[in-house]
Amino acid sequence: MENIREIIGENLASLRKEAKLTQLELAERFNYSDKAVSKWEKGDTIPDIETLYNLCQFYGVTIDYLTHKGAPSDKKEFITRKDSDFSNKILITLLLVMIIWMIATIAFVYTSITLDMGYWQSFIWAVPASCILVLGINRKLFRSSTLSFICESVGIWSLLSSFYFSFSIWSLWPIFLLGIPLQAALGIWYVMNKTKK
Repeated sequence: MENIREIIGENLASLRKEAKLTQLELAERFNYSDKAVSKWEKGDTIPDIETLYNLCQFYGVTIDYLTHKGAPSDKKEFITRKDSDFSNKILITLLLVMIIWMIATIAFVYTSITLDMGYWQSFIWAVPASCILVLGINRKLFRSSTLSFICESVGIWSLLSSFYFSFSIWSLWPIFLLGIPLQAALGIWYVMNKTKK
């Protein structure tokens, strides 16, 4: 009969990989070393009961999920995570992004009233600000490398556009040439990270 520590270790490893976390990222989240996480996943040791409970809460499973062998599809009754959690994360993200656009709108309306000319560039600056916000949220909630790549790409080009339109110096167009090597480096970084997984 297989050791219970090995079963728990296999399940912890598969849950971590499914969440797209490294051992170090998981260790930092729970204030352990990556060596401790490695020992858990190898079945050398078991986390204490409080840590096991916190891991179950984090992954959206019960303790029974960790102690039973088999594929996730065989243990559906032990999964507590709901699809509504993902929907809520998306709604929270959208609400936070809307705050940025509300600030841009307020800046435009204020400058329209007080200066008799609206600062329409506030809407252009809202794009890179939104990208930075979504990147931060992605790192905490979604951990999607594709979403990171999209936000970083849009962020690069919108930031360059923001500088270009804000300073209204039409001879500043070569600033867009900076985007080419940045985009190329970002694409190479994305491909390298994809091939590691």
